[in-house]
Amino acid sequence: MVKTMSSPENRAAKKPKATAAKRPGLSAKARNVVLFQGELGANSHVACLNAFPDMRPEPCGTFEDALAALHQGLGRYALIPIENSVAGRVADVHHLLPGSDLYIVGEHFERIYHQLLVLPEARLEDLKTIHSHTHALGQCRKIIRELGLRPVIEADTAGSARMLAEERDVTKAVIASKLAAEIYGLKILRSDIEDAEHNTTRFITLSADRDDAASGNGAVVTTFIFRVRNVPAALYKALGGFATNGVNMTKLESYMVDGAFTATMFYADVEGHPDDTPVRLALEECQFFSSEFRIVGVYPASPFRAQFRSNKA
Repeated sequence: MVKTMSSPENRAAKKPKATAAKRPGLSAKARNVVLFQGELGANSHVACLNAFPDMRPEPCGTFEDALAALHQGLGRYALIPIENSVAGRVADVHHLLPGSDLYIVGEHFERIYHQLLVLPEARLEDLKTIHSHTHALGQCRKIIRELGLRPVIEADTAGSARMLAEERDVTKAVIASKLAAEIYGLKILRSDIEDAEHNTTRFITLSADRDDAASGNGAVVTTFIFRVRNVPAALYKALGGFATNGVNMTKLESYMVDGAFTATMFYADVEGHPDDTPVRLALEECQFFSSEFRIVGVYPASPFRAQFRSNKA
């Protein structure tokens, strides 16, 4: 049988089950906190409000800070972006998660809307530069070219908005969210300026408590990491069971371990529950051809997946 170091879970893609009581020292206040990376007004902040409307979002400086705060009992969950439909990989969660002893308990897909923000007194003809996170700048190339602005990379979309509010420079514009405009008192000069209409970020919900989704209660995603044995065709053999058992793999990424070119780990998502016979057999075969294997999440699939599939049909 597969050893399931599985994850806790966001029941039915609605609100996560209250598992925080399992963790000693988690205060009543912390049970209502969802942690995110970035500043107030970041897209992760927006995602927290949509995914957890009854919880209080709490900003953290880095992804590592968010995971550390979760370990310290400063929040019940952490909502971390891992991939974007335009920019690709966002957070290197495969580096952060394996050694964190945290579990994926849910997922959330957030449609990203970028706004062109300026000071209330600024005019279009005043603008010379546009500031934001590198991903936001890359997702809004058309309007940057149209306006002839010089892009300047900043650490954070919301941080750029805060910087503009503090500096009061009418020659600068920023790309950030509507929420950032409200928080920092900025004017939306152009709305929804992203190049791609499908601009969507996938977030995962992390918890320090294990709470696997139940089998037979709707669509489930299983996330696992593995390292294949250093033998010919090991990856082919490790993945063969998913094909022969009809299991759909929706994500597969490789990454190095400790800087060694021969030590490659893989991070994968499959549709289905480890208790489902096809998934169980496929995971057992993958584990047999792997020197390391761990399940890090068994959680309800977001309704967005079915919606996206129907839109593509």
